[in-house]
Amino acid sequence: MSVPNGMSVPNDIGAAPAPGPEVAAVAVEHARRGVRLQVVLRWVLVLFVMVTVVAVPPENDVATCVAIAAGYALWALAVALWIRRDPAASVHLAWLALFVDLAVLGVLTLLTGVATPQSWTSDVLTTGFLLVPVLAATQLRPRVCTAVVVPTVAVYLLAGIATRDANAEPWTSLLLRTLVVAGVAAGCIGLSRIQRSRVETIGALVGARTALLVELTEIEQRERRLLSENLHDGALQYVLAARQDLEEARETADPASFDRLELALRETSRLLRSTVAELHPAVLARAGLPAALRDAATAAAARGGFAVEVRTDDWPDGLRTSADALLFRTARELLANVAGHAHAHTATVVLEPVADPARSSTGQVSAARLVVADDGVGLPADAVERSLRGGHIGLASHTVRVEAAGGSLTTVPDAAGGTIVVVELPCVADPVNSP
Repeated sequence: MSVPNGMSVPNDIGAAPAPGPEVAAVAVEHARRGVRLQVVLRWVLVLFVMVTVVAVPPENDVATCVAIAAGYALWALAVALWIRRDPAASVHLAWLALFVDLAVLGVLTLLTGVATPQSWTSDVLTTGFLLVPVLAATQLRPRVCTAVVVPTVAVYLLAGIATRDANAEPWTSLLLRTLVVAGVAAGCIGLSRIQRSRVETIGALVGARTALLVELTEIEQRERRLLSENLHDGALQYVLAARQDLEEARETADPASFDRLELALRETSRLLRSTVAELHPAVLARAGLPAALRDAATAAAARGGFAVEVRTDDWPDGLRTSADALLFRTARELLANVAGHAHAHTATVVLEPVADPARSSTGQVSAARLVVADDGVGLPADAVERSLRGGHIGLASHTVRVEAAGGSLTTVPDAAGGTIVVVELPCVADPVNSP
């Protein structure tokens, strides 16, 4: 990659920004869905317990088991009503109810397995332990899921040990059953982690989508304001000066007045062409990307008071590509940032093709590289996040656009001071718009 003015791009770009509030909002919504699913699955567990106690009753303590099952059903109803009444608190506290589910299964298993060893009740009830990790997996917090499933496996193993002699079960059978429960528990923890990762990804996409929607609502006002500033501070000032020179020339016929008038009109024409080149894509299609970049760089340098150099020697003459429009808009945004915020003395714009190694003999271009560098104050590591918080989404939105087109936009500080922005975009030649 050609980097201007001896500037170097460091290898360590930095870690990705931490998830924003959009991720938290999406996570909360999915957590509420998980809590509602937990309520449904708990009723499956309640039905399982009640049917087991009634259909496969133990020989002893039947009344006690029925009372526990009935109390468990009432408690599940109370939890469901509480979750319905206070969904915000349930997102954080509903997982504690899983320990009651575990306790009910543990007590019933011990009661039916130790007191009535000839009953099948405890053997059926142990199957219910498999549903507790599934209930825990509805939480989008892997640590919470782990805090539930580890005691579940432990209680399952302890209950099996306590009833092993009564049921005359060999150790091999008990350990194999426990291994299966532990496998289900580990799978539920992994599932919880995967779901959390998906929610964070969705949240990041929501944040990008929100930023783009905000920009779409503000872009017209921003472009009009920029156009107004360019015309007022540039062409309009020369027009006013030309008017004064014209009046003076009429009165005095001074040749110097005509010279100033000619200069003012020439500069007005140049500034108007530059402004049109910045705003109208048709100019880009007629003149080509290198010429459009030079006009945009010249206009930005005039606004920001810095010297600019545009290098496009390696770009094939007359080449039009599918990435021209996006490269031009991105370069214009980057140059506007240099003019408005960098306080730079010099800036450099480099446009070069990236040849496809598989087609190097034909010289075909597979990607375009745009480098915009300046010697200004530089960008802090969290510049994009701070801009987003301040409502400035230009650079962030262009990053999203470039990445959506299959490219990359990398912003790094230069070791000698200033900022280097490298944009790479895949592209194909556009023979329709080529001259």
